[in-house]
Amino acid sequence: MLMKALSIKRINPNEILITWRDNHQTTYTTKQLRAMCPCVTCQGETVLLHEVAPKPKGDNPQQFEIINISQVGSYAIQIEWGDGHNAGIYTWEYLRMNCPCDQCTFVGKNK
Repeated sequence: MLMKALSIKRINPNEILITWRDNHQTTYTTKQLRAMCPCVTCQGETVLLHEVAPKPKGDNPQQFEIINISQVGSYAIQIEWGDGHNAGIYTWEYLRMNCPCDQCTFVGKNK
């Protein structure tokens, strides 16, 4: 089943709340979202048996500041960060799969 969000709103400068179509709610901190950034720069990748390591993020506090959240088609969001980074496309499935709440963490560990 394709999971989509009903709404996304900022709770405060350091947290967003996603309400899903099944009425489940997920709160992410900006630090969690930045650590989860799925882009190659942040996560690295393997290309033709050659591993590209992720770049270190450093200690710039602007890396955790959300400037803008844009919808990408009907399947994802893209976040623009205060340090200019905006390459990550966070699919709804990826966000829901990484929900940090106790209920989802428990279910994920028991699969």
